[in-house]
Amino acid sequence: TATPIYDSNNTVAGMVLGSTIFFATVASAGIVVSIDKSAQRMTVTVDGVQKYVWPVSTGARGYTTPSGTYQPFRMEEDHHSDEWDDAPMPHSIFFTQKGHAIHGSLATRNLGRPVSHGCVRLSPANATTLYNLVEKRGIYSTRIIIQDRGSAKVATNASVVKKKNKKSKTKMSPLWKLYE
Repeated sequence: TATPIYDSNNTVAGMVLGSTIFFATVASAGIVVSIDKSAQRMTVTVDGVQKYVWPVSTGARGYTTPSGTYQPFRMEEDHHSDEWDDAPMPHSIFFTQKGHAIHGSLATRNLGRPVSHGCVRLSPANATTLYNLVEKRGIYSTRIIIQDRGSAKVATNASVVKKKNKKSKTKMSPLWKLYE
């Protein structure tokens, strides 16, 4: 019988099968899109290897970009906002039912500053690159992690092994520790 191990978000972080513990890692998602709202940066990791670091714009004051871990559920290559005057949202990757998405924006001079209505804006070229990557690998192989701390850092098996003897400051499994 397999017994689940839960992290602090009540998400299954691993399984106990007999006397062996199997942990799922964020890196096992295939594509991990980490967004650091403090730094206004996105880091894209593929199979545990960092591939891209791009400037973004997240929610301005009063228009929060929600923090958390998400799985995208819908993609639209040529979307226009129903809520914001038919604003173009090219290469949209939706991650909340409320309409939050990662998408391209022509307002590239604002990248690096929180000026959006809650979405995560990228340059058109970077949005195209991310969209094509997620389309190729699949939305079910993609995780989006949004946090509001220093620099976003994805846990990998190697980083967990190195830090094995350090005490964790959280109640989460060290494999799910996303930042220090």
